[in-house]
Amino acid sequence: MTFQDLLRADLRLVTEMIPHGSRVLDLGCGDGSLMAHLRDEKGCTVRGIDLSPEDIASALGRGLSVVQADLDAGLTGYADGSFDYVVLSQTLQVVRRPAFVLGEMLRVGQRGVVTFPNFGHWRVRGYLALRGRMPVSRSIPFSWYDTPNIHHTTVTDFRDFVAANGGAIEREVPLVTREWAGQIRRVHIWPNLFADTAVALVKRAHVRGA
Repeated sequence: MTFQDLLRADLRLVTEMIPHGSRVLDLGCGDGSLMAHLRDEKGCTVRGIDLSPEDIASALGRGLSVVQADLDAGLTGYADGSFDYVVLSQTLQVVRRPAFVLGEMLRVGQRGVVTFPNFGHWRVRGYLALRGRMPVSRSIPFSWYDTPNIHHTTVTDFRDFVAANGGAIEREVPLVTREWAGQIRRVHIWPNLFADTAVALVKRAHVRGA
């Protein structure tokens, strides 16, 4: 199995969206797997931010530049337009100030790539309706009492969220992922119902007269 095969299914799509040689900031970078791939395979200049000391140690062990910081406190150490792409993968739902974090992403980056679990997926709806319990699934693998997810969004909610906070979705890719089999399938019909994960390429909305 190659290094690319080890990347989470949605991260493989993220790498497709980012051109060779881009300047990339990875927010909530974890152990640096995505950063290392972008650096080694696509010649990107990469920086990362995370809170976990263990993940930061792993990323530093890969020779990556990573700092420990709280995304909810902002990206004050980075100037406007410092990066071509800012990645926020499976992290939007765990921050306390998602609108603020989105704004900071679009301030320091020309574009942002956001991936998130779709809480509107039919299995999530069915689990709650039929069992009367908060759902646990491959894309949402936590019980209600120990989940890091504090903001539950759907594909439709995310579209409204971006538009309401000064952004525009340039590309949206709803997915059904089967990470245990290394499979990924794009959803073309009723994504808010059939996608369990979504990847979105966002940018600042054009302001008339600006």
